Amino acid sequence: MNLAAAHPGFLSPTGVEIVFVLVGVVTLAAAVITVTTRKLVHAALWLVVALGGIAVEYLLLTAEFIAWVQVLIYVGSVVVLLLFGLMLTRAPIGDSPDADSGNRPVALAVALASAATLVTVVVDAFRTYWIDLDASVQGSTAVTGESLFRHWVLPFEALSVLLLAALVGAIVLSRKDGPRAAGPGPVRDPDATGPAAPAAPDQPDTDTGPGSGTDAEGRR
Repeated sequence: MNLAAAHPGFLSPTGVEIVFVLVGVVTLAAAVITVTTRKLVHAALWLVVALGGIAVEYLLLTAEFIAWVQVLIYVGSVVVLLLFGLMLTRAPIGDSPDADSGNRPVALAVALASAATLVTVVVDAFRTYWIDLDASVQGSTAVTGESLFRHWVLPFEALSVLLLAALVGAIVLSRKDGPRAAGPGPVRDPDATGPAAPAAPDQPDTDTGPGSGTDAEGRR
């Protein structure tokens, strides 16, 4: 709905808009600290703050379903998976010649240009549109679920089959070979062309002391 005429404008922001800007600043600061800190665990914790800030922004936009999906999937699963990966892999901390690149200024310039382009496009597209909080709810769980299972059932089921195939493929790729039989394998001469000879069984040690073999030959 176009409510630009009835809206007071940017010079007299509402409380929701002020909170939205403040949460956005905190989220941006947390994201910058995430990619600049040298401690991996601290980076993961700041990532929680950044993702949580995005969830709060969704709540302020009355998109409660997307907000809770953000919390459950990203904050509750992705960050936990990242922490377990850091603890189990024990990756070295510090400069790594294999992973580091000298193109950081170029990467920073590309990131800033992409962010500026995205912000410009979004602001220009929704410049005159405002959310009417008194109108019917659009982003609630009930409305989203009704729209999903009434108008998007076929894509939903196709996505379910795709996720099932990905799960089965991951299980197949992670399977290990069956247990091998115990005992030494056949001994193969690298210069021989015939079948490999079986390994010689271990001989029991009959040596009872020093010089035992010489004493036995003397008795004979």
